[in-house]
Amino acid sequence: MRILKMAFRLLLLVALVAGGLALWKREEITRLLAVNSLFAPDNIVANFSGMDRLFLSRPLDIGSKPASALPEGVAAELPPEVASWVEARWVTGLVVLKDGQLVHESYYRGTRPDDLRISWSVAKSFLSVLFGILHAEGMVPDLDAGVIDFAPALKGSAYDGASVRDILTMSSGVAFNEDYLDFNSDINRMGRVLALGGSMNGFAAGLKARATESGTRWHYVSIDTHVLGMVIAGATGSDPADLLAERLLEPLGLERAPYYVTDGDGVAFVLGGLNLTTRDYARFGQLFAQGGRWGDVQLVPADWVAASTSLMAPAGAPYGYQWWVPVDTAAHGGDFFARGIYGQYIYVNPARGVVVAVNAADTHFEDPGVDEGNLAVLRAIAEEL
Repeated sequence: MRILKMAFRLLLLVALVAGGLALWKREEITRLLAVNSLFAPDNIVANFSGMDRLFLSRPLDIGSKPASALPEGVAAELPPEVASWVEARWVTGLVVLKDGQLVHESYYRGTRPDDLRISWSVAKSFLSVLFGILHAEGMVPDLDAGVIDFAPALKGSAYDGASVRDILTMSSGVAFNEDYLDFNSDINRMGRVLALGGSMNGFAAGLKARATESGTRWHYVSIDTHVLGMVIAGATGSDPADLLAERLLEPLGLERAPYYVTDGDGVAFVLGGLNLTTRDYARFGQLFAQGGRWGDVQLVPADWVAASTSLMAPAGAPYGYQWWVPVDTAAHGGDFFARGIYGQYIYVNPARGVVVAVNAADTHFEDPGVDEGNLAVLRAIAEEL
């Protein structure tokens, strides 16, 4: 009987400790569960329009001035294949601009025009624009300077020896598994760090393995963009998210104040955590369609727009400075695009004056041929107009 009482007390103690830990870590556990079910088919659409319900986040201050004009043009007749593409690719928002005028806008699967939708890697192109503005001002004058010159916390990491140009072109040489379908991949380990309120800076500094020498091979590594954020912070002494709001988003005149998903230190998830409306993604694309000019202001240096949307990565890889550039761009109006997982796009065709912003929740985005098919549809829309 005495042994049974002792065993019962021990079990009770274990239960109390476990309950206390669960209460103490309730928010972290909730976010971890959110990560594990984030892409479930029944939840994915709502999740992508409500990331601030699932993760740590903070709003960006873009002031209170009215949104910039997005005048309505003549309604566009889109190519017939768009309807089946919208259904197959789980498109949730589609906005098309022609010469700066809104010629098509549609939303699907219960989403609304004012939803703030997750950018995923489309956010990388936003950070590139901020960097281009600061580069022109002399904050980081030499793209061949080492990243550790601005982010000394990375000394001794796999980024020790990489240049700023290397991270801009995704050719850092850092060994990183970007497979979203592999639970143990680096990208998914990073996601769990974010969900549990860990440090993104610490995660980057903890990467030690290199796959190649810096600058010798293009390899898409999302954490390179976080390191770009660390470079911006070190060079300016300011928060990159606050700078983005001040120098880019407020002047653009967005319809809704955006927000960033953050880590536990309040550091913005600059490589994929920006959330805007589909119309505001289109505004950003229109800025680049106009060569960086917005109204009467050259908001982004024209030479940075040209350079960042040209083939800049080693061996002619389809990448500029955090923008995707098709290798056959010259035959298609000099087109380029920002792209995020699960079907997020900002497609720009400067020659035709067309911008297409797409939000989606496509769980089959990694299937063979999907990227090529998406580009074909976006080009077909531009050519139809």
